[in-house]
Amino acid sequence: YLFCFLSFFLDGQAQVLLKQRQVSITRGHKTTTSMDCIAEGIPDFQTAYIHWYRQVPSRGPERILYIGPGAVSYDDNSYRNKYSSSKKGTNVCTFTISDINSNDEGIYYCAYWHF
Repeated sequence: YLFCFLSFFLDGQAQVLLKQRQVSITRGHKTTTSMDCIAEGIPDFQTAYIHWYRQVPSRGPERILYIGPGAVSYDDNSYRNKYSSSKKGTNVCTFTISDINSNDEGIYYCAYWHF
C-alpha cells in the first residue's frame, strides 16, 4: 500500500502547512497513481521548492525528487521513468508513480524548505 499523511513545517517566522490525503493502492487495481500536496502559507508557490520523500519501515526517509521553479531534479537518475512531479495553480504539487509494483510499498510525503 502507498500512504500519505499531513505534514507541518516552519519556514522562518511563517507557518507553512502541507496537506495530503491518504492514498491506498492495492496491487492489480492501478498501474499509475498520483497524489497531491496542498500548500498553505507559501507566498510564491511557483518558485518554491517542494520535495518528495519515501519512507520504508526500518529505513530512513529517502528523497526521490524535488521540484523548483519549473524544473524537476531527481536524486537518482534511475527515478526519471518511475516518478514525476508538477505544480498546479497557486498551491498544489502533484507526485506521480508509474508502473506500480510491490517494490513501491511505503509512505510518500512532501516537504518544503528554501535552499
